[in-house]
Amino acid sequence: MRLDEMKLGIMILQAGCHEAAWRDPRVPANGGVDIDYFANLAALAESAAFHFVFCADSPSVTDEANATIARRSRHDGFEPMTLLSALSSRTQHIGLVATATTTYNQPYHIARMLASLDRLSRGRAAWNIVTSGYKFEAANFGEKELPNHTARYARAREFVGVVKGLWDSWEDDAFVRDKRSGIFVDTNKLHTLNHEGACFSVRGPLNTARPPQGYPVLVQAGASDIGMTFAAELGEVIFTAEPCRENGKRYYAALKEKAHTFGREDNQVLVMPGLVPIVGRTKQEALDKLERLHSYMHMDVLTGVAERWLGFVKDLRSVDLDSLVPDSLPQTNLFQSRQKLLLEVAARRKFTWRQLISYISDSSGHMMVVGTPDEIAQNMVDTFDEHAADGFNLCLATLPDGLKDFIELVVPELRRRGRFRSNYSGQTLRENLGLKRPLNSFTQASMASATAGRPS
Repeated sequence: MRLDEMKLGIMILQAGCHEAAWRDPRVPANGGVDIDYFANLAALAESAAFHFVFCADSPSVTDEANATIARRSRHDGFEPMTLLSALSSRTQHIGLVATATTTYNQPYHIARMLASLDRLSRGRAAWNIVTSGYKFEAANFGEKELPNHTARYARAREFVGVVKGLWDSWEDDAFVRDKRSGIFVDTNKLHTLNHEGACFSVRGPLNTARPPQGYPVLVQAGASDIGMTFAAELGEVIFTAEPCRENGKRYYAALKEKAHTFGREDNQVLVMPGLVPIVGRTKQEALDKLERLHSYMHMDVLTGVAERWLGFVKDLRSVDLDSLVPDSLPQTNLFQSRQKLLLEVAARRKFTWRQLISYISDSSGHMMVVGTPDEIAQNMVDTFDEHAADGFNLCLATLPDGLKDFIELVVPELRRRGRFRSNYSGQTLRENLGLKRPLNSFTQASMASATAGRPS
């Protein structure tokens, strides 16, 4: 059973999630490279008892045309592991979610960095597991093209298995550090992985102790068929894009049912869709905020961002913007599930290209609510109560003002409805999310073997 309180995270980006946010006079234009800016965001979220801050990432410039790159504020940010390591010393309770791709990293590096982040933060680290989806990443790592979608997921599955095995290199109490005897570590509690697979050969062991949480929390955003299976088997927090509640309910039910086939419990797989709330003290104030952002947008950014989310399969500078969006486009090797979602929205709402481009700019396909604190809170509660979400990852249009407004205006409404907490209940991110601490896989195997050898 779920608890009655939803989980809340926040995406921390340069300026905010709206593409025009950096042009708002109240938004610092250099926030992406200012540690104090991010520390302030994390402190604000922590003051409201949010569960985590979430750092998205790509190891490449994500846009194609210089005209788009020139007007976007996304290419001067920190690498997530580095940023969150710094934030670990400036926060005490809030979880720290780092994005790292399985396509252009090695398991040993990621296992070591995340174990270190979990240790630095005293058990607050999480890994957002992604398979690279930007076309320009491949060329940064000596390849011409991204591996195909299926191959990326096959590598990801093996990658995660290796990382978890490396985190289990040492049992929890292996490091005795006994000065009297001179024994620093009990090597009976050391396990060498010796992994040989289709993608990786990794001996191990990891040269750091087991993370405080056992494993940092595993976050994933699976929406394609293969992505949902991956999420159901391995993900603990699932970040989705679901623009309407009915679709969200279907995804929620399907994911939980698929998780059951892997022997997993409902409350150990948390569905947290993205939510874009634009709050005003009146409806008109909220609409005015959105309209102001629209006034800052340039067509080069609008079309460039839409082309990327649709998988770079259509040159939007050459289309009749007032013509209807077609039912289908060539399949992309990039973000397949997002392309499908956006085309479904366009078909359902009978969007022209101009309308779809604007929709992508505002929400990127996430649920968007523009309104009063009561309207936004009630929408969130209804989505939660109708089993379309276990919580939300907030994609606030502007930062820091959007976060301040949400905390001041919406959080009290959620608490008044009994749907969001006032304090942290646990020491680690796992404890605060209600997720179990995993047993060491080698210890489990030894216990199972011992049990099987006992006379009945």
